[in-house]
Amino acid sequence: MRGLLVLLMCACAGAQTMSPTVARYVKVRETRVMLRHVRVIDGTGAPAVFEQDVLIEDGKIASITPSASHISVSPKVEELELSGRTVFPGIVGMHDHMYYLTRPNQDASGASEPPTVVPELPFTSPRLYLGAGVTTLRTAGSVEPYLDLNLREEIDAGRLPGPHMDVTGPYLEGPHPIVLEMYHLKDAADARAQVIYWAGLGVTSFKAYMNITRDELKAAIEEAHKRGIKVTGHLCSVTYPEAVELGIDNLEHGFFVNTQLDPGKVPDQCSQGVGNPTLAKMTPDTPEAKALIALLVSHHVALTSTLPVFESDDPIHFRVQPRVLAAMSAPTREQYLTTRNTEMMRAAGNPSAAAARAQLLKNGMALERAFVAAGGLLMGGPDPTGDGGTLPGFGDQREIELLVQAGFSPVEAIEIGTLNGAIYMGKDKQIGSIAVGKNADLVVVKGDPSTKIEDIENVEIVFKDGVGFDSVKLLESVKGRYGQY
Repeated sequence: MRGLLVLLMCACAGAQTMSPTVARYVKVRETRVMLRHVRVIDGTGAPAVFEQDVLIEDGKIASITPSASHISVSPKVEELELSGRTVFPGIVGMHDHMYYLTRPNQDASGASEPPTVVPELPFTSPRLYLGAGVTTLRTAGSVEPYLDLNLREEIDAGRLPGPHMDVTGPYLEGPHPIVLEMYHLKDAADARAQVIYWAGLGVTSFKAYMNITRDELKAAIEEAHKRGIKVTGHLCSVTYPEAVELGIDNLEHGFFVNTQLDPGKVPDQCSQGVGNPTLAKMTPDTPEAKALIALLVSHHVALTSTLPVFESDDPIHFRVQPRVLAAMSAPTREQYLTTRNTEMMRAAGNPSAAAARAQLLKNGMALERAFVAAGGLLMGGPDPTGDGGTLPGFGDQREIELLVQAGFSPVEAIEIGTLNGAIYMGKDKQIGSIAVGKNADLVVVKGDPSTKIEDIENVEIVFKDGVGFDSVKLLESVKGRYGQY
């Protein structure tokens, strides 16, 4: 009887069905909501517009009008007075994960025992994403694809809180995968079979990984494209120019993992330098960089910037955020701080090496600026696993902040983190920017990110399809639990 009552409670609430588990985190649920006196950053790169009223109706943006017009509204419209707040599009995270990388028995020197494992965190990750303003994400590689597919179904059905998910299939990886959860492709035919199988189960993108061969990558791309599915890659054995010629749609980690200039690079094998020598040589003014950028742009290959995962390479630049530590479980926090302290001591003991690592970050940032200036499509995502301090949601915000440090204006950085991802996924008619008729996927923050980008951290309400979620409640529900479940 109680189960029937719960079902009736969910069903009678209207089109936006949700379970009690989800409803407890909802702050605004009326079908018609007016956001009064807000500053609007629309996600197109245009300047912020002050004193606007945004009307949401049935999950869509119904109107955007100057507050001075004093449009009268029906008593059935919930009005929110939001002076001093900014509204921008929901973040579209293009390199997000639901798992956390762990190294067993890691000691103070940084050494650990095999195997490296990556447990999934389906409770904390979706809440962190949504609470931080991520309303749509791509998993960018899955180690437990069945879990990700089921999680997407539970979220879409209103039974669990979380963002819309583009589920990427299991990593398309060659020999010697770095974690045990990854499947090892046997050959090109196997790559085709994997794409066919997982596409049939509902994954909506694929990601090639570090040890894939050119033949395997070519087969996977061909099979995915037959189904209208795009392929991205965190590559090493295959260089960027090779991948472009094979027809890849997207490359992860900006220019940080291109191996084309690495000494001793052998075809179809990952280089020892994993891209660092290439990045050290390839500054924007070099012929190699100009040729690569022109190749990428002419073939319409998008890049995903993942600056947070490389930020710790610059010990002077990096900062540990208290909110990140607070979200971690005690064992996760201890392991992370041990790793950070070890890296800081190494940097202090070898200043020249630390300076070289810091220069790599600067080179990567500069190349991303040059790519955009040449007409390339740059998207954002944090890769919340490679560096233990890069967490879901918080990392997506940090990516946008680091884009500003890289030289983009705040509104340009927000465009990269919102609209550009929607464009790549072919969803820019529905999400990614604030315009009449689009889905009401919106983030309300206190402050003005157009002048102080760090204000994107001050999230109060996250609207997903017109339902306003309480950011504080979502984040509090996982405090001290990330890394546990």
